[in-house]
Amino acid sequence: MTIVPRTAMVLAAGLATRMRPLTEHTAKPLLTVGGQTLLDHALDRLLEAGVDTVAVNAFWQADRVAAHLKARAKPPRTVMKREKKLLDTGGGVRNALDVLGPDPFYVVNGDALWLDGTIPALTRLARAWRDDIDAVLLVQRTSQISGEVGRGDFMLDPWGVPRRRGEREVAPYLFAGVQLMHPRLLDGMPAGAFSTNRAWDRAIDTGRLRAVVHDGHWFHLSAPSDLLEADRWPGR
Repeated sequence: MTIVPRTAMVLAAGLATRMRPLTEHTAKPLLTVGGQTLLDHALDRLLEAGVDTVAVNAFWQADRVAAHLKARAKPPRTVMKREKKLLDTGGGVRNALDVLGPDPFYVVNGDALWLDGTIPALTRLARAWRDDIDAVLLVQRTSQISGEVGRGDFMLDPWGVPRRRGEREVAPYLFAGVQLMHPRLLDGMPAGAFSTNRAWDRAIDTGRLRAVVHDGHWFHLSAPSDLLEADRWPGR
């Protein structure tokens, strides 16, 4: 049975130094592609997936993020989580658990931009959910990404069970900035700032992490040139 998460988080607190000078005076999720901010792209996808409430964290240019959310007229309902200091990805999500609730929820990076395949990516994550796992990641084939992707992030077995690449390996999959997770993924994590990577590594060790390979197009948005390429994409 496919679950229908009702809450989600968009991570919008990062400094986005690699996207400068475009982010010198604005947050990266407020940059536009096709006349729409990356933040609104994410919120619209979450709305289509059935999400009612979205937590959005902010640090860099937080006032601009807050003003943008206030001016957005359509759902989903958004709750701003202003960070006094950067909490990183895991710390940022944990700081919003009072909004996200006790059930599985989506987490979308503020610069994640994708085109769905036949079945929406968020729905595919929900269909992959099982009660004995802690998170499902959306991953993209590195062979389908234009731009620098390093040596990749994960290997996958035929059942979607990921493992980290070894020191001398090149991994064929990159995290696509979208996941479905249960709050228990963060149990026992250190106080303050920490990366979700730390929680994923523990879930990998206990067999409680899964991944779904994206079957649509995914945009690698690291530098200003990537944004221009996405803006020109004919299928967007």
